[in-house]
Amino acid sequence: MSLKLEPNFHEPGKRYHRAFTPGDDFYESLIETHRDLSDEQSAMVNARLILLLANHIGDIAILREAMKVARERV
Repeated sequence: MSLKLEPNFHEPGKRYHRAFTPGDDFYESLIETHRDLSDEQSAMVNARLILLLANHIGDIAILREAMKVARERV
């Protein structure tokens, strides 16, 4: 398995009329997750979210590749 870099957002059973709509839905949920939080609380939510998703992915090679890609050009 390799790191997916193309848009891959979807919700099982939900039909979308435009390809970008699932990504918009995710972004809206992410923004809502951070609403009314302090900068410190928001950073804590981000850290916890990263760890939860990393655990869900589980594949160390994929996670290393994702970290490498995320750090590029920073």
